[in-house]
Amino acid sequence: MHYDVVIGLEVHAQLLTRSKIFCSCSTAFGAAPNTQICPICLGMPGVLPVLNRKVVELAIRTALATHCQVAEMSQFARKNYFYPDLPKGYQISQFEKPLASDGYIEIETGEEKTIKRIGITRIHMEEDAGKLFHGMEGASANHSYVDLNRTGVPLIEIVSEPDMTAPEEADAYLRSLRAILQYLDVCDGSMEEGSFRCDANISLKPAGQSELGTKVELKNMNSFRHVQNALAFEIERQKTTLADGETIVQETRLWDADRGITTSMRSKEEAHDYRYFPDPDLQPVAVSAGWIESIRAGLPELPQGRRERFVRDFKLPDYDAEVLTGSRQLADYFEACVTCYPQPKKVSNWIMGELLRLLNESKKSIGECLVTPSSLAAMLSLVDKGVISGTTAKKVFEEMYATGKDPSAIVASKGLEQVSDQGELGGVIDGILAAHPRQVEEYRQGKEKVFGFFVGEAMKATRGKANPQLINELLKKKLGEHG
Repeated sequence: MHYDVVIGLEVHAQLLTRSKIFCSCSTAFGAAPNTQICPICLGMPGVLPVLNRKVVELAIRTALATHCQVAEMSQFARKNYFYPDLPKGYQISQFEKPLASDGYIEIETGEEKTIKRIGITRIHMEEDAGKLFHGMEGASANHSYVDLNRTGVPLIEIVSEPDMTAPEEADAYLRSLRAILQYLDVCDGSMEEGSFRCDANISLKPAGQSELGTKVELKNMNSFRHVQNALAFEIERQKTTLADGETIVQETRLWDADRGITTSMRSKEEAHDYRYFPDPDLQPVAVSAGWIESIRAGLPELPQGRRERFVRDFKLPDYDAEVLTGSRQLADYFEACVTCYPQPKKVSNWIMGELLRLLNESKKSIGECLVTPSSLAAMLSLVDKGVISGTTAKKVFEEMYATGKDPSAIVASKGLEQVSDQGELGGVIDGILAAHPRQVEEYRQGKEKVFGFFVGEAMKATRGKANPQLINELLKKKLGEHG
């Protein structure tokens, strides 16, 4: 039997605020355990939370960028459950009255890059919990430790409609959503640090059937690759279960990346009853139309619009535009380069080729790159002026990437100037032709591949510094004379 796959995603994004959602503690990542906490974080008796206005602003930015309707009035609720990393015994979230709802983002699907709209059910604000560490190095495996620094860090939860039908669509949705959040300066999008986290709901139903199948929730996926692999495994697991005449159990499953499988965490019977109720310590959140419009007016150009502009204004191929707008920093870097060196396709080739290769090898972001846009532009100008060859430029660029030095200084210090003197190169070629009469004869007899041999010998003799175009011109002329 053929089955339709139904996927919905729940994304938690940590907001880029300096302080937490209900207190003034820092949200900085990497501090020593339990050093960024206060009585409010810890839920001490008698303390009162105070809502961080910046949290609401960033949530509204996200809602507007994803075509959601922002509620004039939303409400915080207490989500009650006990867990060691939740000191209050409840999490402040939103339930019946979320900040925003009924939005969408568009993704490209399939080889034909068909546009598909993925609905967004709701966006709501909430606080994060702490983090547990089990069996730490140097400690007994029977001990667990809790770091509450993350408690109270502001989050938005973005819940999609079950509109995705394949792991590849889920991947495209997540990448598109993360890019939007990064462009908005709402979230840094780091899955490794946990500031962009995803849970997936997946079910199978007989093809064409309107009623959805039993839903399974997947957790513990901290990379795009893990999301795709977990969904792909779960699709096959559910197909096999149904083919064997068994029923799918509604449960939460964890992705085990080491074994490449999902494992059961808890069944529906063990699911929490959160007993939501409005938080009595927090007023409803009132959002005026004027505030919404002022935030809308300050929205930056988003990835899709920027991609379209790069194709239209810079005449770039769709692929180039997609890669270059993958992050706001990379797109900014490209545009800064083009301002200094107005040849967009050449700039694109260097960024997508040499620069991204070196960034990937060194596992760095464009923000950590020592090569400034003006330096890259200056190096490309050296190639245009014939000061260095394209091959030498790659060596120069690697030195620029490693040291941040100016390209002209590198060329001068290493003696990499391209040889473009016709007299000097003519003498080199004369020597090569005189030393290889057999190859000259072969060329005269129509064996044109030998030409490449002569070019190689000329480059070798000049230690790669000869002007390739001039070498080709002089070789053709002198071989013609020999003929």
